[in-house]
Amino acid sequence: MRIALIDSGIGMLSTAAALRAARPDADLYLSMDPDHMPWGPRTPEEVIGRALAGARAATRAVAEDGGRLDAVVVPCNTASVHGLDALRAEYEPGVPVIGTVPAIKPAAAAGTPIAVWSTEATTRSAYQRGLVETFASNLEVTPVACIGLAEAVESADPRRIADAVDYAAELTPPEVRGVVLGCTHYDLVGQRISEALGGRAALFTAADAVAAQTLRRIGTAEPPSARAGRVRVLASGRPAELPAAALNYPAGRSLLDGTRADR
Repeated sequence: MRIALIDSGIGMLSTAAALRAARPDADLYLSMDPDHMPWGPRTPEEVIGRALAGARAATRAVAEDGGRLDAVVVPCNTASVHGLDALRAEYEPGVPVIGTVPAIKPAAAAGTPIAVWSTEATTRSAYQRGLVETFASNLEVTPVACIGLAEAVESADPRRIADAVDYAAELTPPEVRGVVLGCTHYDLVGQRISEALGGRAALFTAADAVAAQTLRRIGTAEPPSARAGRVRVLASGRPAELPAAALNYPAGRSLLDGTRADR
């Protein structure tokens, strides 16, 4: 099983770790884009181009390894909003393409006030407003633009992370009991977010759901084999190692044993 994950940076780690836990025999191709990150401030056309470039680089890497790609996963809200149609036009129906949707629906199920933490661009987007209107129209929902948090997580700088998390926590009303992490980077600092909120709010992420949907779409009935899957990293198309910042997070460390760069 060969699965490509497409994102600008290490925000993909939580989804990659969920896939690794569910199918430790799967080969994961982590196609990051450090030359053009972050994608959030870019135009939709630029995001589409970068997502396609990342997927094509992973496809070439799979072919070089003598295999065939089984799925393309987009563990990035920005790329999912803008790039899924283009990716699906290029890859489906032969190869399923799975995007990431903020977990607003499960967060709203409890019927209590929720907040949606996301990037500035996603907070302003019609996409997020549509999800709120569809799944949480009867609830008090607070959008929280987490200025600088994704970039802080990417840097793995504890001070920057703490400042950005505390800023977002201050914008989160005290009555909120559920927080949707609308950017996959935020998954990596979930414990710090919970602490900043005083433990009063459950956190809702999409990583496990995306991993489960990926395996459903691949549709294999075979149980995991004893073979340990490999993790191959690409940096804007170039063979690379797992970024050093990734090793500051449990999700990144969980991938380390299988990681290799192309030689």
